[in-house]
Amino acid sequence: MFNKILVPTDASEYSRRAFKTALDLARTFHSELELLFVSYIPEGYWGYAVAASYVVPQEQIEEGADLALEATLKDMDIHDVVMTKKKLQGHPATVIAAEAETETIDLVVMGSHGYGPIAGSVLGSVSQGVLQRVKCPVLIVK
Repeated sequence: MFNKILVPTDASEYSRRAFKTALDLARTFHSELELLFVSYIPEGYWGYAVAASYVVPQEQIEEGADLALEATLKDMDIHDVVMTKKKLQGHPATVIAAEAETETIDLVVMGSHGYGPIAGSVLGSVSQGVLQRVKCPVLIVK
């Protein structure tokens, strides 16, 4: 049913809960998991002048991504699940949706911070952005 499951993470407790759920689904359906961390680089959206004054070294971006992936996997039993880890950069909702399309993802499992309908609409959460963009089913775990 689900050959490939995408699990975006920000290393929060919500993301870890989503990853646990995805692990259970992967075991049930013999699915492959893709754990994805997206480094949000806001200067790309502010324009060149601001970006020139605010440069984050690539090593620092990579280190942060590695730490987030490690934190998500900490104390998780993944020995019997085929899994890949990816680190990408850009706007999280856009990158997650593009990855779901490119990698022929059958299900996206992600955490929700539970902002609620009013705060969520104002904040424009990543999970809402993904729901609007992807064609495959999305499971949001609280």
